[in-house]
Parts: sequence; C-alpha cells; structure tokens
Amino acid sequence: MRMEKYIWGHKRRFNSYPEYFKAHFGSRVQKLTVDAGFTCPNRDGSKGHGGCTFCNNNAFSPGYCIPSKSITQQLEEGIQFHKMRYRRVEKYLAYFQAYSNTYGPLVQLKKMYEEALTFPGIIGLIVGTRPDCINDELLSWLAGLSEDHYIMIEYGIESCYNSTLQRVNRGHTFEDSIRALEMTAHKGIRQGAHFIIGLPGETEKDILGEVDIISEMPINIVKFHHFQIFKDTQMAGEYELDPSAFRLFSMDEYLELMVRIIERLNPGIVVDRIASETNPEYLVTKGWGPRYDEVLRKFEEFLVKRDTWQGRVY
Repeated sequence: MRMEKYIWGHKRRFNSYPEYFKAHFGSRVQKLTVDAGFTCPNRDGSKGHGGCTFCNNNAFSPGYCIPSKSITQQLEEGIQFHKMRYRRVEKYLAYFQAYSNTYGPLVQLKKMYEEALTFPGIIGLIVGTRPDCINDELLSWLAGLSEDHYIMIEYGIESCYNSTLQRVNRGHTFEDSIRALEMTAHKGIRQGAHFIIGLPGETEKDILGEVDIISEMPINIVKFHHFQIFKDTQMAGEYELDPSAFRLFSMDEYLELMVRIIERLNPGIVVDRIASETNPEYLVTKGWGPRYDEVLRKFEEFLVKRDTWQGRVY
C-alpha cells in the first residue's frame, strides 16, 4: 500500500503539526509562550520539594517570558519576536508553558486565561500542565471555552513507566496520566502529551514499547523531547558523580531511534516535535548544534532514505 494510505494524503511522511494547523485554520498559526508565574506541587511542598530532577524551565523559555511582566505585555513582545521570522502570521495561540498552568484556584485561572483571550489576534489557548493538576470543574469551564476558541491542554507525562517517574521525582504516576487523559477526552477537549526519550534506566526496547502505549492513548498531539542534562538541576549533580549512568544520544543515533518510533506511532496522532530545542548555555554537555528546523529536515531525509512513514508498522 502507498504511504498516503496511512497518513491520509499528507505531503510529509508523518502527521505534522504545521499541516494540522493549516488544515484546521487555513493558514499558519503561531504559539506565543507565556510565563504566568505558576509553580508545581512537587516544588511547593504539596508533594515534594526541588521539582523533577531534570527540570530547568529557563532552558527553553524565550527571553521575553518573565512572570513579572503582565500576560498582555508578554503577548505583545511575543508577537514582535515572532514577526521577525513569520511576517504573515495573523492568528496566535497563547501558550501557557512554564510549570503547571492549572495549579491554582479556578477564579485565578479564569482571570489569566481571559486576559489572554481578549488580546487582539489570540484565537485560543494551549495550557501546559501536569496530569495531577486537573479537576472536573476546570475541565467543564474549559470545555465551554472550546465552543468558541481553540483550546488544548498539554500534559507533561514524560514516561509511561512508574519506575522512571519515581526515578526523576516526577511526583505523579502513569495511572494519574491515564485518568487525566480520560477525563479530558470525556469533556471533548483537545489534548497533547509530552514524552522525554532516553530518560535514565530506559532501554530502547522500553522506549519502543512505550510508543505502543502512546498509540492507544486518547491524545491528539504528541511532543517528543530528547533527554538532555541541564545546569542547576539535581540531575546535573548526579551526572557529575557518575556520567556512565546516563546515555546521551548523538543526533544521528537519536534520529535513527526516532524513525523507529514514528513507524510504530498511531498515524492519527499529530507530531508536534521530534526533539527538544534548547538554549545551549543551559546544557551540561555539548548539544547537537543545528537549529530544530535543521534537525527536522535531517529526520525527514532519514524517512525518505528508508522509504518509511508514520504508522508503517502500527
């Protein structure tokens, strides 16, 4: 069977995020990252202190995202930041990214989300959070918003294995993730999931098995991030004590593995990212070097060379 049979006529060999948005909105839509000053339950003492051992939010937050600035100011600066690269974009999504953006009283969340939605050009919200920071009341309110706006919740799941989640001090279980996904799907809200590929203790067999689990989840979009070690994290200290306990993929090694991941992934799931995009100043070890779009281009060359595509062995 031809490739198009599996991914429904997409021009690319995987179900890509830009094509998804173009089909949905008819034009490019740009995400504008917002840092609204949230924290996490495993940082403030509710579940623990110190947060996830791998986490340093500064490593991937744009320079204009400072919680002391208002949401409106961050959106204004975000539009100016992105217009240098995407001048024809007229539609935007406010992306509440840093930490857990549903971790607060509903009255506070409503005020923040509504401030973003009233900003000119904003057509919806993407809300990043943890699966243990969601409840029925908030989901019902977001479901109402989704009738007139594009609403998506992005859950940081990171791994399907409880042993890994415990190893990195995640503070929630995989069962919590399934519960949150099922609750969100029941409300009819779009949802995405983040996973880190190559977390300590996980073999390639584990990772590929995880893809089979992901493929059956009720998610619309997935983000894959390659494992990296950031400065000023607990994991950086662990790496300094014993570097042999960690596997850091070269770019080619990772892209070879990502080809096998994409082949197994449900073709109906949209792929937002295949790798991380990080400020190299925050990395403990040397990064790959190329920008994300260059990494993505090389990945697509791998797919063509192997004449394979998303879902080929799903």
